Amino acid sequence: MKINSKNIRSNNRITTVLLLAAGTGSRLLPLTNESPKCLTLVNEVSILERLVQNLAIKGIKKLVIVTGHLSDSIKDFLGDNYKNIDIQYIHSPLYKTTNNIYSLWMAREIMKEPFILIESDLVFDPSLLNEMMYPDRMAVAGIKDWMNGTTVTIDKYGEILGFKNNTQCSEGSVKYKTVNIYSFSLVSWSLVAARLDKHIREEKVNGYYETVFAELVDENLLSLKAVSFDEKPWYEIDTLIDLKEAIKLFPIKRITYRD
Repeated sequence: MKINSKNIRSNNRITTVLLLAAGTGSRLLPLTNESPKCLTLVNEVSILERLVQNLAIKGIKKLVIVTGHLSDSIKDFLGDNYKNIDIQYIHSPLYKTTNNIYSLWMAREIMKEPFILIESDLVFDPSLLNEMMYPDRMAVAGIKDWMNGTTVTIDKYGEILGFKNNTQCSEGSVKYKTVNIYSFSLVSWSLVAARLDKHIREEKVNGYYETVFAELVDENLLSLKAVSFDEKPWYEIDTLIDLKEAIKLFPIKRITYRD
């Protein structure tokens, strides 16, 4: 099934992004010994710089970053304003012993408008964000050999039916890989934040936020539309092997930003 993201556009364009950048990036050692994962260079341009350039191109006005490992390096690089984007920081003091569910929970009070959630280890063509600039979307891609982790099933209208724990497809089933980019309306975010609270109260701090999304989708409380990321290059950089592959996909070409 081909996902037609043009059929799921709405008029309320998002101008705020929440970036999760607290992790230690241990699988990228030794590169992350003295630099956070998001400042890893991909052909002379860091993951973070590529991302912020892309956000500026798309008209993002506010960026909230959850930091942890070597947080001062991120602040020194971006400051409080970068490419006309106002930047706020939330520091997660428990970043060494928690996972991204905790990082997202840390942002529960500061996020007061619709926003796009992005992980800080992604590189992608900026045009892939076009259909993600509207609430209640989820970036997905057809499964390839290098992918692992969470997948989703999708109905014929492009709506997420459910989350799965692996990329292996049983006979007759079709899954798509999560790209770790989501957008939320305020109504959806209030549901997510409440469920995050529940998980954190139960001390489930080492889990993944996909668990929360999966629960809400299964209970028909959260509705997300799929946006395909198959048309242009993207890559999730977790390991040194991933970095080598990303370097092949994104050659030396600095993005030009225009005011």
